[in-house]
Amino acid sequence: MAIDSLIQRKVMGKFATGVTVVTTGGPAGLHGLTANAVASLSLDPPLVLVAVDKRAHSLDFLKGNRCFAVNVLRLDQEAVSKRFATPGPKDFDGLEYTTDATESPVLAGCLAYVDCRVADVLPGGDHEIFLGEVVSGAAHDGDPLLYFSGGYHRLAK
Repeated sequence: MAIDSLIQRKVMGKFATGVTVVTTGGPAGLHGLTANAVASLSLDPPLVLVAVDKRAHSLDFLKGNRCFAVNVLRLDQEAVSKRFATPGPKDFDGLEYTTDATESPVLAGCLAYVDCRVADVLPGGDHEIFLGEVVSGAAHDGDPLLYFSGGYHRLAK
C-alpha cells in the first residue's frame, strides 16, 4: 500500500532545501521555474538532475531548448523565487541576467549557478527528470534562501 500523498508532502516538507530557479533559453524561448527537486548527481562526468512536474508550463521549453541553468538563490531573492513559482508563462521583464555556455539565463545576484546541456530526460512518476551535463558554473559569497515546512527561512547564525 502506497503512502497517502498528503502525508508524503508533509514528511518531505520537513527536509530543508535550498531554493533554485531553473531557467532555459533558446529556440523554444525564455522560461523558468522555481525548483527544490534539484541535486548534484555526479562529478565525473559532471551531472545534475532537476525534477519537473509533467503539468509545468516549463516542460516544453526545457525539452525544446535542450539546456538549462540552475540558479541557486540568495537570501534576498525571495521575490524572484515567488515570481517563478506561479503557474503559466514567465515574465523576465525587469530582471537582470546574462548567459554563459548555453542560452539559459543566469540570474544576476544569484548565490551560484550551473549551466547545463540536457543529457537525458527520464520518467519519474508525475514528473520528468532532466539530467544536465554541467558545462559551466560559478559560486559567490552570501547566504542561501532556504525552504522548510512550507515557508522561506534563513540560516541561524
